[in-house]
Amino acid sequence: MSRMGDVLAGHHSRWEFDTDSVLIRFERGIRTPKLFQVLGERRVPYEALRSVTLEPGGRKGTVVLHAVPRPGADPLVDAAAGQLRQAADPYRLALPAERETLADYYATELRSALAPQAGEDCASYLVPAPAAPLQFKAYDGKVSFDGKVVSFRWFWTGASSAKWKAGDQSFPVSELAGVEWRSPEIAGGHLRLHRRGPDGAPEQTGGPADQDPAAVVFGLGYGLVHESLPLAASVLEAVQAAEPVDAPVADGRDRRGPRADPADIAERIRHLGELHKAGLVTDEEFTAKKTELLAEL
Repeated sequence: MSRMGDVLAGHHSRWEFDTDSVLIRFERGIRTPKLFQVLGERRVPYEALRSVTLEPGGRKGTVVLHAVPRPGADPLVDAAAGQLRQAADPYRLALPAERETLADYYATELRSALAPQAGEDCASYLVPAPAAPLQFKAYDGKVSFDGKVVSFRWFWTGASSAKWKAGDQSFPVSELAGVEWRSPEIAGGHLRLHRRGPDGAPEQTGGPADQDPAAVVFGLGYGLVHESLPLAASVLEAVQAAEPVDAPVADGRDRRGPRADPADIAERIRHLGELHKAGLVTDEEFTAKKTELLAEL
């Protein structure tokens, strides 16, 4: 890879290349996506990457260096499950078009540094999740995670009678099989915890999130991406660290990360369509992401 200390600075972040990893440092300016500000910086081993591309940017006069992590390499990406807008994707570095030649050089260098198993899922996470303790306010309760236990404390102004009847909830990581995060930028946004049954398999869950004591619902101004997604990723990382190697996770996939499932891809495309209809993604972003999702089938 490039010499230690090489730096490529773009919009909202700068990538510092080392012999075995890239350190992504995010700006803290008012125009920087809040998720980036919360993340601060992330060290990504080259073995965590699946592919690297250089493509035209969404804004005229820009190019984007896009590194795609391997499934199962990054708990933040796994938790997001394709729901992040391109502008909030920490693996996209937007640059002025006049720096395209330099960006192409680094893209080539990164590709040469990819591991032989780049096309395979990761058996364990290689990029650290945001560190606990973390917390945020949902519409119906406060969520907190101390690294070992996820706690829900209901708000009387928003919690359903079913949740009040169940009372405040505490979920030790050792009892969890997975986390389901549905973006607050999509209708029905929520965070749901999937518990592990006596046999170690995920318990079947269903019904609306507002009636499930193992879930909190988002809403306008609640459960914002930069608040709820880092917590979901941190819990997901802790669940993987606590579970047996061969234990199944909540959605039926193995611990190595998501696999292409037609029903899941269809749901993610539907979510993407909702974002597009709401004007949260451009026509170009919608087409590009839909193409990526279909390629996973």
